[in-house]
Amino acid sequence: MSPQEGSALAGVRVLDLSSVVMGPACTQVLAAYGADVLKVEPPAGDIMRHAGASREPGMGAMFIHANRGKRSVVIDLKQDGGIDVLRRLLPRFDVLVHNVRPEAMARLGLDYDSVRRLREDIVYAELVGYGPGGRHAGRPAFDDVIQAHAGIAGLFALQDGGEPRYLPGLIADRMTGITAAHRILAALYRRRVTGKGSHVTVAMFETMAAFTLADHLGGRSFEPPEGPVGYSRLLTRFRKPYRTQDGHIAVLVYNDKHWRTFFQLIGREDTFNADARFQTAAERARNYDFIYGYLAEVLLTRPRVEWLEILEQADIPCAPVNTVDELIDDPHLNDVGFFSMRQSASGLERELGSGADMPSSPSPTLGQHTLSVLEEEGFNAAEIAALGQAGVIG
Repeated sequence: MSPQEGSALAGVRVLDLSSVVMGPACTQVLAAYGADVLKVEPPAGDIMRHAGASREPGMGAMFIHANRGKRSVVIDLKQDGGIDVLRRLLPRFDVLVHNVRPEAMARLGLDYDSVRRLREDIVYAELVGYGPGGRHAGRPAFDDVIQAHAGIAGLFALQDGGEPRYLPGLIADRMTGITAAHRILAALYRRRVTGKGSHVTVAMFETMAAFTLADHLGGRSFEPPEGPVGYSRLLTRFRKPYRTQDGHIAVLVYNDKHWRTFFQLIGREDTFNADARFQTAAERARNYDFIYGYLAEVLLTRPRVEWLEILEQADIPCAPVNTVDELIDDPHLNDVGFFSMRQSASGLERELGSGADMPSSPSPTLGQHTLSVLEEEGFNAAEIAALGQAGVIG
């Protein structure tokens, strides 16, 4: 049985015109659920093929971890012949995904109205920086720009009074991609019920603005405001990995039971009973700086391993603070088979767990499936040869 058979999206075909991270993160979710994802690349390939460590040209780590389970065809959409090839393929696909500016798609004749004339019930998903109708619509957007504009970079300054900074991960790209994947799933379900296609637009800025404000709209949830913005538990400067005698750990002493148990563990029940700031959720919410600062002082008194052992036994949420190297060797990830090793043409590659029920194929080399896809879509040998000679396909 192929990876797609028996999967949730078995039989669903996705034409993926996206590149970099946001769009590929979206379509990799669909591939993990069993969709047949056809990644259309220009002759130079997706720019992310050259990002991160690599063992062979065009197969950088950033690319292989965002394009597993897909097939790659090279079509030069800057040529009329390339557009003709794509238009011939389109009626056979259920979903089109792109993160090209809408104006550019319209110039190519690949806007929603044009595509819908080729496939009436298509789910057309465009991933953009800023939503249509706003003053920034059409502006270029990358993860760093969106982290800044959507308030994420500024949260660090709000927390500790320092300078704004970026989270060292592509949270805007990946969150928007995941959001888009689930919007597409909803559109596919709607089509199954109604027979109608959809035009889905998912914007990075709006997605991440919602991400930030869901936690931090705070007092401005109301009009007039009932206090300042921000969720105080997340913004206290003491909310960070705690230092012990010999390293750091993550601890969340959260509810009434956790706090009572923690004071029992350290032999200071009298302090807990005498200080209302520890005893109820309402009091703790008014005093996060104090209670987390107190916790930071106590955790300095014992070694890291000792704290992890007694806190885990007490069922108080805690964890080691892993480096990336330590995360790769984390025993729980190995227990659940999160990683698998795959033999590629150039040697072994570590593959991340997909979370789907079915295994997937490795990320494709550039144009690996161009010939096989065109053949299965009805292009004859003479047509393929002519397209190759003209540089339309690769």
